[in-house]
Amino acid sequence: MIRQEFIDFIEKEGKAVYSFCHAMTRNRENADELYQEVMLVAVERCKDMETSNNPKSYLINIAVRLYKNYRRKYARRQRIAPVVELTEELSAVLKDNSIDLEEEVMLQEQRRIIKEETLNLPEKLRLTVYLFYTAQLSVEEIATTLHIPCGTVKSRLHKARSIMKKRLEDYGYED
Repeated sequence: MIRQEFIDFIEKEGKAVYSFCHAMTRNRENADELYQEVMLVAVERCKDMETSNNPKSYLINIAVRLYKNYRRKYARRQRIAPVVELTEELSAVLKDNSIDLEEEVMLQEQRRIIKEETLNLPEKLRLTVYLFYTAQLSVEEIATTLHIPCGTVKSRLHKARSIMKKRLEDYGYED
């Protein structure tokens, strides 16, 4: 891939890759760092990327590998010297005045529950869900990215959906 093709590709797909990084890290600062690392690796390997082989999937694969390396290093550091994170509760701001307050609160609560329950999924299932819904990769692209068969991707998606359905039913949500 030549330089101008790479720049055009980043302008087109950069937001999707960043969104995936954010979904993986669940934190803006970490997402920024992961995205920067992905772009550094991509720039280094720019000549190896081919536009015909889905470069978006290639970048997502880089992000997955870097994230897994980060998680491994973080787990090792936590075993050696645990760090406790401080959390801040952020106030919700209404984005659109046309939606009444009750509906907005209900939507925010639904999003919070879905996000929380997605975070509670096992990592293999959570990663597959993020790739499918956040990065909007096809089953085949996910299989290629994670180096697993398409059937495994489908079964993980099915299992994740089943778990999420059960958990949401526990909150009182129905089909």
